[in-house]
Amino acid sequence: MFDLAEEVGGDLVRLEVGEPDFDTPAHVTEAACDAARSGHTGYTSNAGLPALREAIGDHMARDYGVRVDADEILVTTGGMEALHLAALCTVDPGDDVVFPTPAFPNYWVQARMAEGMPTPVPMPAEDGFALDADRLVDAIGPDTALVLLCSPNNPTGRTFDPDAIRAVVDAAADHDAYVVADEVYLGLAYDRDPEGVAAITGHPEHVLTVNSCSKRYAMTGWRVGWLAGTADIVDQATKIRESTTSCAPSVSQHAALAALTGADDAAAEMYDAFRERRDYVVDRVADIDGLTCPRPEGAFYAFLDPDLPGSSLEMAERLLREYGVVLAPGDGFGEAGAGWLRLSFANGLDRLDAGFDRIERAIDDAR
Repeated sequence: MFDLAEEVGGDLVRLEVGEPDFDTPAHVTEAACDAARSGHTGYTSNAGLPALREAIGDHMARDYGVRVDADEILVTTGGMEALHLAALCTVDPGDDVVFPTPAFPNYWVQARMAEGMPTPVPMPAEDGFALDADRLVDAIGPDTALVLLCSPNNPTGRTFDPDAIRAVVDAAADHDAYVVADEVYLGLAYDRDPEGVAAITGHPEHVLTVNSCSKRYAMTGWRVGWLAGTADIVDQATKIRESTTSCAPSVSQHAALAALTGADDAAAEMYDAFRERRDYVVDRVADIDGLTCPRPEGAFYAFLDPDLPGSSLEMAERLLREYGVVLAPGDGFGEAGAGWLRLSFANGLDRLDAGFDRIERAIDDAR
């Protein structure tokens, strides 16, 4: 949809991209400039700056209740590299990689790149795509190597219930499988205190935590993330990345250190803005006849079920070409998303208002 929107052009309301619409906090950018001016532009250790790894550990313990040592943390080139390394270190050819859907499309790719078998498990739409532990546990078996959980979730915005998460981790541990806790949106949880998966389970040794600076600190282009888990997995991941990316960009690592240890005012302002937008989206959806969505409890997405004809792609194309509003087709997140559309509220209230006006008009016109 991004490419099609670029081709169509004009006065489009762009609500398809999952990227914060804020600038990186000034003190973070300044720290990067200072690092570059001071000559900190060479390689770092493959695992990342020691000070940054310590800061990540402090952040995980302080904000999410997950306690890991610095040698259990690998600084990666964004959260995507962390996902990739986690899969390479745990999945053998033919192993199952299990995950609830709708889900981040990258999960299918990561499973295949590790020569595993993507095993999507649709969650019930009638329950708002909440994590159905029984369904997921039934899919976990002796061939399962990895289970992927993203909470708060992309694309639904749902935050998974802790009891359901514990049941899934227990099942994975019973089969000596790992669970990747994709927590890149955990800093944007609105309705409950954020807790890392490794903090709420009795099997933290089976949990590999993936996170990054991208969403919470508006640092998508800086490409700094991390993988945290047992020292043996992190050691293997470090050996692999020595022959691929070597290390995350040094200047970006200094920026990440400033983000995690400096003033949190800018991140707090972004959080408040996203929460205000979430509340607006919930209210606006409730006011539109023919439009529903599960309540987004985190991240900056709403998964819309519009009363419109056609497939997800056909609906999205019609909304773009005829009404000038751009959304992501839901079936891009797996078959469970067929007939749905993902809206990103990483945009100002004025643009959200205009976008919903156009969606409402399209629904009215279809009747």
